[in-house]
Amino acid sequence: MSVSSHDIFGRAPVAQPALPGTYGEAPPAHRLHPALRLGPVKLQVSNLDRSVAWYQQVLGLVEHDRQGDVVSLGVAGAAEPLVVLEHRPGTTPVRPGSRLGLYHYAVLLPDRSSLGRFVQHLSDIGARAGASDHLVSEALYLQDPDGLGIEVYRDRPRQEWNRVGAELMMATDPLDFPAVVASAGGEPWSGMPSGTVMGHVHLHVGDINRASDFYSTALGFDRMVWRYPGALFLAAGGYHHHLGTNTWAQGAASPTERDAQLLEWTIVTPDAKAALDSVAAAGFARDGSLVRDPWGTAVRLVSAP
Repeated sequence: MSVSSHDIFGRAPVAQPALPGTYGEAPPAHRLHPALRLGPVKLQVSNLDRSVAWYQQVLGLVEHDRQGDVVSLGVAGAAEPLVVLEHRPGTTPVRPGSRLGLYHYAVLLPDRSSLGRFVQHLSDIGARAGASDHLVSEALYLQDPDGLGIEVYRDRPRQEWNRVGAELMMATDPLDFPAVVASAGGEPWSGMPSGTVMGHVHLHVGDINRASDFYSTALGFDRMVWRYPGALFLAAGGYHHHLGTNTWAQGAASPTERDAQLLEWTIVTPDAKAALDSVAAAGFARDGSLVRDPWGTAVRLVSAP
């Protein structure tokens, strides 16, 4: 499903290369630094040992650290984890789409061959996954044992991205599985490869305009895609999206303290203080380096050179 649409005269829009500076809508005040990246996500889970085993077997992550009921997992040899799992007594799994907050977090692989190896790995262990071609990326979708959504994807080179007007073109098209698997060259999966990072986070929200007010006007993300049905995609530095928001769970409540959930996600950026000040100036609550969107989802801003 493309974001493009016909004009009032029935003419199809013309796709053009998405050259730097030709797409996206900048926020009116503070604009997040182009060197922004995402750090770890922190998840509340119902059974820590079960979740750790699943993340190791299915995603190929390794345990970085364990402190009581908190376990950090990431790529072997990496300095920073990708996922932090925390068990809180009484936590129960959730049905996908039944709560606002996390739709999925997305792990970005370094290349298509890595995605091909991951596809074959999922087939070998009998794991179920959805899949899509988003024009700017190719992606697989899974749920962890608590029903929390995960995307594993690879980006297409930016010179292959297109725009319609100032809006980046994205879609939800079928994935070419044979081509993706062939790109692996028959090499086996051996765990998340070096260079894997947290690519983006995608959230269920209650209202797209309020999400734009918080994440673009206040926090400082550029709006990248705004005509995708029921969704808004935002980013810094010309990326397709560091954050997706959607109303596909409209009517759902925010998580309770007993629900498996996203506890917080992390933005690492040189302008963390300016972004936090901008959020506070816009009237949203701030607690140190942590801010919450209108539905209670927490994002932590961390300074980086």
